[in-house]
Parts: sequence; structure tokens; C-alpha cells
Amino acid sequence: MFVEAVPEDEAAGEVAAIYEEARAQYGYVPNLVRPFSLRPEVWRAWLQLNGAVKAHDLRRYELATLAAARRVRSSYCALAHGRVLAERFFAEEEVPRLPDGLDEADRAVMELAEKVVDDATSVSRGDVDRLRSLGLTDEEIVDVVLAAAVRCFFSKTLDALGVQPDAAYAELDPAFRDPLTVGRPIEEART
Repeated sequence: MFVEAVPEDEAAGEVAAIYEEARAQYGYVPNLVRPFSLRPEVWRAWLQLNGAVKAHDLRRYELATLAAARRVRSSYCALAHGRVLAERFFAEEEVPRLPDGLDEADRAVMELAEKVVDDATSVSRGDVDRLRSLGLTDEEIVDVVLAAAVRCFFSKTLDALGVQPDAAYAELDPAFRDPLTVGRPIEEART
């Protein structure tokens, strides 16, 4: 990481709280939390915003997020959200090949997320009408766009600060891990 995060043994107040919450959730303080020790109020705002975006349809949120993370070349986010998809919705071997095997609506969701990342001004009424014709409501279309847009914020923040995916990702099956390592490499194990 390019900035000096607050060390765990020096954390106090809100920083200590976010570190403890992360430790309770993951079993350790992941790298993605560390830069926010310098701006814990942004971490709290991120959790609230991202929670609101994914609240309506977790599966679709994860599909849009994976598509956006791969397109923005965020290894950390592609690995993290690929793992959620593998744990909750798909067989592990299917995830790196997505959108292969998906129905037309899910493929269109991933395509829209990619388009938002590439050039949001290129999204057309035809893109939105296509999703409507596949059964998505306007609210669900907004959710796809929000998922892609917030992924850009978070992924670009991590990558611009040099945050690498946690060493724990190195333990994943290479057939899953390697296709999702699309940007920064996984950190080496800490000793």
C-alpha cells in the first residue's frame, strides 16, 4: 500500500472500531479496510452506500459487481465478489467463465455494468429498453447502474492507493483465482 495506514496496535476510537468489526467479519483486518483508517468516516459512508445498493437483489448485485470489477481491472474486487458468487449462487468453476451459462437477462446485466465502467455516456435508451424487455423494472436497472458505479469508486480507490488483494486469496484454486486476478497481484504472505 502506498500510504501508511494506522497500525492495528495503535488504533483508537473509530479506527479501532472499524478494525474490530473487520476482524469479527473476516478473522483478520483485510487490506481493503486499512487505507480507510485514515478516513474512517468515508469507510462508514461506503458501508452504508454499498449496503443500500446491494439490498434489493444480492445475486444481481454480485453479477454486476463482478463484471464491473473485471472491466476496471480490480483483482481485489473480482476475487472478493467472485468468491461470493461461488459461495452463494454458482459452482466455483462456473464463476471465472461468467457470463457463459447465464440467461439473457443476466448477461444483459453484466453487459450494462461493463458499459457503465467503459463509458457511461455510451449507455443508450436501447440498453435500458433491452433490460426492460427481459423483465427488469426501472428500479432494478438503476440497481445495476449503481452497482457498477460504486464499484468504480471503491476499486479505483483501492488500486490508486496500491492496495493488494489479501494473501489469503493465494490459497484459492488457481483455476478460480488466476482468471479473476485481473490487475494488481495478490500480496505475498506476511511473516
